[in-house]
Order: sequence, then C-alpha cells, then structure tokens
Amino acid sequence: MAVGARRGSSYVFLVPAFLLYTAFVVYPLFTGLTYSFFSWKGTLRAGFAGWDNYAGLLSGAFLDQLLPALGHNVLLFAGTMAVQNTLGLVFALALSRARRGKRALQTMFALPYLVNPLVIGYLWTLLLSPAFGPVNALLKPLGLAMPWLGDPDTALPTVVLITTWQWVGFPMLLFSAALGGIPQEYAEAARTDGAGSWQVFRRITLPLLKPAMATVTILSFIGSMGTFALVYALGGSNGAPAGATDVLGLLFYRTAFASGDVNAMGTSSALAVFMFTFIFGSTLLLERVLRRKA
Repeated sequence: MAVGARRGSSYVFLVPAFLLYTAFVVYPLFTGLTYSFFSWKGTLRAGFAGWDNYAGLLSGAFLDQLLPALGHNVLLFAGTMAVQNTLGLVFALALSRARRGKRALQTMFALPYLVNPLVIGYLWTLLLSPAFGPVNALLKPLGLAMPWLGDPDTALPTVVLITTWQWVGFPMLLFSAALGGIPQEYAEAARTDGAGSWQVFRRITLPLLKPAMATVTILSFIGSMGTFALVYALGGSNGAPAGATDVLGLLFYRTAFASGDVNAMGTSSALAVFMFTFIFGSTLLLERVLRRKA
C-alpha cells in the first residue's frame, strides 16, 4: 500500500503539467484541425468546406509561394547540419581536451541561444547594415563589404550563419555530454595498438557519437522547419529580399494576418495542419532511418 500510495501521489504532481500541455498544445492542435474543414467570413464560421481549404493550398497562386518557402526551410536545415552542427562537434572536441576555462567557454557559447531570436535578428540587422554596420566597416578596406541581407544570393546563407552563431552552443553541449560518456580506456587501448588521433576519432569516437548525432539532427530539423522569429526580424513578413528568406512560418503569418482573404482562418488553419503533419511525419521517418544507422 505504501508503494502504491507513493506512486499515486507522484501522479498528482503531473496534473499541472498535463493541464498546461492540454491547454496550450493539444487543444490548439484539435482546434486548428477543426477550423481547417470550415469556410470562414472573417472570424465567423460560414459552413463546412471539407477538403476545399487543403485543395486551395495546391492552387497555382498559393503553390507558387508554398514550394519556395518549403525549399528555403530545407536549405536552412542543410546549412544548419553542414555549418552549425559541424562546428558544434569541433568545439565539443576542442573543449573535451581543454584543461582550463572549460565551463566558462561552455557558458559563453550557450548564452546566445538563451536570447529571443527576435532580439538576435534585430541585432544582426544593425550589425550588417550597409550604411552604418560595423561588419561592413571592418570588411570595406578588404573589399569584402556587401549587402549581406539585401542581396538574394547572400541573404539565406547569411541567415544560416546567424542561426549558427546563435545555436552552435546547443549541439556543442550535447556532443560534450556524449563525449564525456565515452570511456577513456577505448582510446588508450587504440593508441597502445598504434592508432593515431584521426584513427581514434574515426574508428572509436565518431561511431559512439552516433546517438547524439541522431538527436542533434532531429532537433535541427524540427527547428529549421519551424523557424519564424529570426527570419521575420531579418527580412520581414515577406522574406525579403525578393522572397529569398521566405519560409513556411512567414507564409503562415501572411496567410493568417496579412492576406486580406475573407477565408484566411480556414486557409491558414489548413496550412498549419499541413506544416504539423509534414514536420511530424518527416521527423518520425528521420528518426527511424537514424535509429537503424546508429
């Protein structure tokens, strides 16, 4: 009875979290799903629309915005994997060998991702300003000054670099924790057999880091697909310049609040359901593929 009583009392402490999760996650999901099957006149429900709102997502005008936005999300994820997570692993390896200042450096790298992305976006908009930004002022004598956020060719790569600057501390901490769980005896035994540093990393460290890499990959995918605040601060709701930084989050914002469509609530709800289904389904598929390779 005592064990059962303790177990029952432990469930009581889960009730507040369950209520909050239901109120702010489950209820909005089901509400959005319901709204997507109705047509609307502003905020007034007009009638059952069936799959019409979803069909509207595939119409010519809307599809011309949807596909490029989705493509930019995918490119953002690819850039994040190539730059942010690679640097996170490099920094984690370097810190694992550091003898002094390890905690201070970890804290320094972790601080940016604790700041709201809107603040980060507006900060970098000022830093990269062609008129008075210190970045171009430093690069001008070298002939490297450019409109980083004003050129469609450089805008999205710049977003990737800013995202890396903010979030590189997150994969670094995950990789650092994984490295700390690898027994030193493995590397010492390999070195005793004549293995070099690169061989130790490729044959021992890297394979043992695969579970952490899978976690980082999945979280990076979810973050890249759901990004909004940073790109909004850098390029506005239209994904300036010329839609070069447009993503699904911005498209949803424009559809819901700036399209002027009388059925904006129905279309935006359908888009939200599509985004959730795509991200959730892709995450499950990605997790299954990475689990087989881990």
